[in-house]
Amino acid sequence: MKNREPKGHWILLLLGGLTLAVALLVNGFAGGQMGEGTGGPGATTGEPPPEATRAGPVLNLTGGTLRSARPRPKTIALTFDDGPDPRWTPQILDVLRRHGAHATFFAIGANIARHPEIARRMIREGDEIGSHTYTHIDMGSAPAWRTRLELDLTQRALAGATGRSTGLLRQPYSATPSGLTGPQWKAAQAAAKRGYLTVLTDRDTEDWSRPGIDKIVQRAAGANGAGAIVMLHDAGGDRTETVRGVEAILTRLSARGYRFTTVSEAVGLPPGDAPASTGQKTIGKALIWGQRGSSWLVDGLTLLFGIAAVLTAIRLATLLIFARVHVGRVRRARVRRDRRPRPPYHPPVSVIVPAYNEEAGIAATIRSLLGTDYPAPVEVIVVDDGSSDRTPEIAASFAASAVRLIRKPNGGKPSALNLGVAHAHSDIVVLVDGDTVFQRDTIGNLVAPLIDPAIGAVSGNTKVANRGGIIGRWQHIEYVIGFNLDRRMFDVLQCMPTIPGAIGAFRRNALASVGGVSDETLAEDTDLTMAICRAGWRVVYEETALAWTEAPASIRQLWKQRYRWCYGTLQAMWKHRRSLVQGGRSGRFGRRCLPYLTVFQVALPLFAPAVDVFTLYGLFFLDPGKLLVSWLFFTLLQALAGAYALRLDGEPVRTLWVLPLQQVVYRQLMYLVVIQSMVTAVLGARLRWHTIRRTGTFATPDTPVTTP
Repeated sequence: MKNREPKGHWILLLLGGLTLAVALLVNGFAGGQMGEGTGGPGATTGEPPPEATRAGPVLNLTGGTLRSARPRPKTIALTFDDGPDPRWTPQILDVLRRHGAHATFFAIGANIARHPEIARRMIREGDEIGSHTYTHIDMGSAPAWRTRLELDLTQRALAGATGRSTGLLRQPYSATPSGLTGPQWKAAQAAAKRGYLTVLTDRDTEDWSRPGIDKIVQRAAGANGAGAIVMLHDAGGDRTETVRGVEAILTRLSARGYRFTTVSEAVGLPPGDAPASTGQKTIGKALIWGQRGSSWLVDGLTLLFGIAAVLTAIRLATLLIFARVHVGRVRRARVRRDRRPRPPYHPPVSVIVPAYNEEAGIAATIRSLLGTDYPAPVEVIVVDDGSSDRTPEIAASFAASAVRLIRKPNGGKPSALNLGVAHAHSDIVVLVDGDTVFQRDTIGNLVAPLIDPAIGAVSGNTKVANRGGIIGRWQHIEYVIGFNLDRRMFDVLQCMPTIPGAIGAFRRNALASVGGVSDETLAEDTDLTMAICRAGWRVVYEETALAWTEAPASIRQLWKQRYRWCYGTLQAMWKHRRSLVQGGRSGRFGRRCLPYLTVFQVALPLFAPAVDVFTLYGLFFLDPGKLLVSWLFFTLLQALAGAYALRLDGEPVRTLWVLPLQQVVYRQLMYLVVIQSMVTAVLGARLRWHTIRRTGTFATPDTPVTTP
């Protein structure tokens, strides 16, 4: 029975992405970043009736009839718009409490949801709360559905925070009755149908402009002992003058016999709030927690975005530094060899080629191995792992050219490799994939580092041969900038995690010391390399040992390959996790390699889709200029690192023109591969040996092996 990869995670991923998108939209809406609707079409058209502009500041339009009310003499209703604010509103409440005064706060619903404890304090201390819409929209220009939504959400937030509902409304951007516009009048009429009294003001202190404390007091005081509704603000900027101005108003005007109370009491109406229903309170609490959760999520993503950016920059810088160190070591080693030449090191070599349905490229692979200029005997062993195509027949056709074919039932790549090693006659074994072509000097360059008896294995330099299409170019860049730069660093740090299956040389006793190639993970090459490192052998990277491989030519095939790689790497990391706490070479390998892989190949890719969604969110709701500059900056860093890596590998830099598109498309595909692999690993599913469909890049006999 075949083991199948789990499919339910796609539903989880979709639900997670949808939840993330909704949360970000909620936060964007609550922050007033989805358009306030100010100054829209018709914002200054039409005129209110003359009696409305001469009416009192409290308008009752229920039933279609205009009725208004004014505060009683010597009675002032201080009103505060735009809060609650965690810094300024408590200070204003402290001032009111010291003077035994009450006020009315026309609160923004989103701010109530952010700071419900302040709203509860207002009610507890006898103050009154009115609606100022949920996000401070211009009700005169906003569409009717948006206005209804804003008012309803504000009621829900107020109910969830305080258990109360309100019948008082102050439209944002409104002031005195004489300044009432036609659209605002229509908005007031529509609000009246929903049971709201529209509260304007007698005296606008314009405290938002910070005119000075004396000016604020002067504008609030008026003359002749008349009552007034006074407009101030407890949010939206520096309200130091407002706080001090309220203190001065209460002190000076109280001495002149004024009393300070709520709007409802000032005009002789019942309290403007009433108990909310259980349903309203329940919905309100859910709204508050939903908005808070979305805010925490955005804060977390902002932090994650910053961490990812810093780690990415550090990784690039580190890779370039170690690449430079590696180049320096290689050059110094060459100089020493030139000055003190050693006897040539050309031991006999056995080349093992495991093959499963590789008829498209196996002939080119064998032909390139037989065409080597290596001066010592080279034994080529092809192990057919139960292929269902013409792979064994093609391999058998080379039998007269010192190629041995071993056929076995399908059992997986590790078993094929182990069988080949068991039949090999040489102490140096080269493992080659059946889709890979060597250059004439590849075997000699690959084996050369093994002259050092401390070195147990050598990684070659894999090149993408079919780089003509966009997918091939993306993989070519990944191989050079990602894989090879990593290998240079791992070589310097002596913690190589992977010798690619396409090209690697091993001492037979190094393989024997770890029990051969294990079938416990799907990434047998990574598992084997980690085991050899932990056994005390050095594993090095030889950049001059080139192997040309046929990379997947379609998204589907690429997905299958990378899924297997990533899933197998996760298995290998878990298998060798104890190296983190061990001593000696095993501990050095674990502490240097596994944290790096965990951070840059698991953790960041897992969270990267959320960061990308947050980036899209930022383009619409945050500062798109900063995000664009950040993206361009990191793309430039990638390009500079890529140019250096390509130069080190002797590759043309012009390939980098596909890098920006790679960052937008290919990178996201690899992130999804990591997510799928992680879910597979968590669920404990086991994958079989996948092969990708070859297009026959090396299928023709005259295919050159010295260039791709």
